[in-house]
Amino acid sequence: MKADTHPDYHFIDVKMTDGTIIKMRSTWGAEGDTLALDIDPTVHPAWTGGGARLLDAGGRVSKFKNKYAGLGF
Repeated sequence: MKADTHPDYHFIDVKMTDGTIIKMRSTWGAEGDTLALDIDPTVHPAWTGGGARLLDAGGRVSKFKNKYAGLGF
């Protein structure tokens, strides 16, 4: 294997939006740097399940349902 082909993998501090700091390994920054997140898995609806809804207001799904309403779909 070639030497110096992989980036340095080291520990950094990740600061969540609520202020908690988690120590993780990463190729980002340098050893001991702090990465501050704007959005993190503890508050974002994609990971918490809150706010998940169908974003189809008169779109393709509605058109399909209206078109084939009598066929049992």
